[in-house]
Amino acid sequence: MGFFGGGTAAGGWSSSLTSNNGPGFRRGMDGWNDDDLGKLYDSQVVSRVGKYVRPYKWRLIFSIIGVIGFAFTSYMQPLLIGLAIEAIRRNDSDRLNLIGGIAVTFAVLSWAFQYLQLNQSGIIGHNVLRQLRIEMFDHLQRLSLSFYDTHEVGRVMSRVTSDVTSLQELMTSGMLTVFGNLAGLVVVVVALILLDWKLALLTFCTVPLLIGLMVLWQRRARDAFVNVRQAIAVVNSTLNENVSGVKVIQSMSREGENSRRFDQVNRSNLSANVEAGRLSAVVLPIVEVIVAMATALALVIGAALVHNGLQVGVLAAFVLYIQRFFDPIRDMVLQYTQIQRAMAGGVRIFEVLDTKPEIVDAPDAVELDVIDGRVDFNHMTFEYIEGQPVLKDIDLHVEPGETIAFVGQTGAGKSTMTSLISRLYEVTSGSIDIDGVDLRQIKRKSLTRQMGVVLQEPFLFSGTVRDNIIYGRLNATQAEIEAASDAVGAHEFIMRLENGYDTMLNERGSNLSVGQRQLLSFARAVLANPRILVLDEATANVDTQTEIVIQRALGTILKGRTCFVIAHRLSTIRDADRVVVLERGEIAEMGNHQQLLDMNGIYSRLYRMAYREQEEAATAKPGQVEPATAEKASGSVTERSAQAVAGFE
Repeated sequence: MGFFGGGTAAGGWSSSLTSNNGPGFRRGMDGWNDDDLGKLYDSQVVSRVGKYVRPYKWRLIFSIIGVIGFAFTSYMQPLLIGLAIEAIRRNDSDRLNLIGGIAVTFAVLSWAFQYLQLNQSGIIGHNVLRQLRIEMFDHLQRLSLSFYDTHEVGRVMSRVTSDVTSLQELMTSGMLTVFGNLAGLVVVVVALILLDWKLALLTFCTVPLLIGLMVLWQRRARDAFVNVRQAIAVVNSTLNENVSGVKVIQSMSREGENSRRFDQVNRSNLSANVEAGRLSAVVLPIVEVIVAMATALALVIGAALVHNGLQVGVLAAFVLYIQRFFDPIRDMVLQYTQIQRAMAGGVRIFEVLDTKPEIVDAPDAVELDVIDGRVDFNHMTFEYIEGQPVLKDIDLHVEPGETIAFVGQTGAGKSTMTSLISRLYEVTSGSIDIDGVDLRQIKRKSLTRQMGVVLQEPFLFSGTVRDNIIYGRLNATQAEIEAASDAVGAHEFIMRLENGYDTMLNERGSNLSVGQRQLLSFARAVLANPRILVLDEATANVDTQTEIVIQRALGTILKGRTCFVIAHRLSTIRDADRVVVLERGEIAEMGNHQQLLDMNGIYSRLYRMAYREQEEAATAKPGQVEPATAEKASGSVTERSAQAVAGFE
């Protein structure tokens, strides 16, 4: 397909799988670093998230009331236990009954406050999650193709899924848990001081030791958790690549080699998780030792104070409060990484939302009525990368209803030409005019609803056959749907399906043949009734029988429409009004099929090398073609295309 059409390289093995420690492992070509844990507190993220929470301010207030109420009622239990011990020691049954009633009341209130907290925070968090995902989805739909050219789809998806979820978890549980721990810590500190301020000071002396330990641990844990995240990202990437490319893998018997490489990746993931687990296993027992030391210190000194008049119940309450004192500190330190990750997720989410689409309507853009279909390329130049033009000084003027075929080797700029017509990219210099109006001065929706595109790889969406045909025209009637399908030769096979037009399609229409999927994409384009039609190697992957059906339909489909065709099939090229030969981004030759043959230039040479015998075999009457000639003419087109490319270069 080198000269008359482009090809797609078969997928190999991702570079990240062969070099897990290379620069690409941490940072992709898009410059996004998914492994940065971020700040503990990012004021910009918090401020912007606050805008999403603002509509639920009353629910937030109720949630905070629930947090404070739960902290107070649950953290009063040690005091009640201490008072109960004193009542038992004094054999004061009335006081004991009163304390028991208060304890039960506090237990019920604790349940009610926790329910209020979890219920309200859950409603807030999930509504914010929904709103963020809607905004992310809408924004991603509007971003220009240049964004997707430079950003990996997997990374974009992670922002809509994992990053949004991590931010939502922070709002529904993380921040409120921290707030609850702080509230509980205040209650415990006040209680300890009120019970015995001397013992309280001794207990507080262990806090710097605990904090110092956690700071040292976090430095090591940070790297360990980053490694875990990196490792699982590579595992997921490998799984995605191998599931998507399973046909290539099986056709090339790569199962064994791929399994070996996946095992290497998976072992790296295992090592990273084992290291992270080892660090957790080291720190948690040390924390428990510090808590035990504080408890033992309080018991020893408290026992001495009991002889000097300290109540046993007070000492018991104090010891219980020591346990409660360290719980919120331990929880907050352990949540350090989660908060960092959520903050980093917020940065990445707003990084996407702040990305501006490159293709936007001008303030004075006009709404096009039904167009005639005249297209003018006025000395147009286009660059994907600054300073590296893909198309150079293209000057081409297409009349309404004219069919233009683009041919050239892979990378000559054929698909770029058609993408620019749809304004999927912005021209670098010069202009493209539709009916005399610069594309940049046309409202894009009014342009795209008058254009139809059929790609080499037809993309069908989940849903029914009907859903896919009416994708660009939702108000189409059944009669119009059937007419469009019949025009492209699809109606007959659709009616043979189990439920006809109501047949559900598997993902990407995998329960249909390639030819059937292509016919549906043609029907979808025809139903939209476009004035300009783009066929980007639309018959490249179909069988001969389906191609014949499509070629018959093209006469009807193209009538009265301006059409741009990228093709490697001779029949499509031969029927075009003009053939434009592109070479290194420039128009090398232009004319109809016969005129280009008569020029005896690039097109003629490549035609003779690759397609002359194919045409002779196709046009010869039965019995006129020798078996050897017929076999030769119907032989490997791939081989002939390779010869054509060699001659072209």
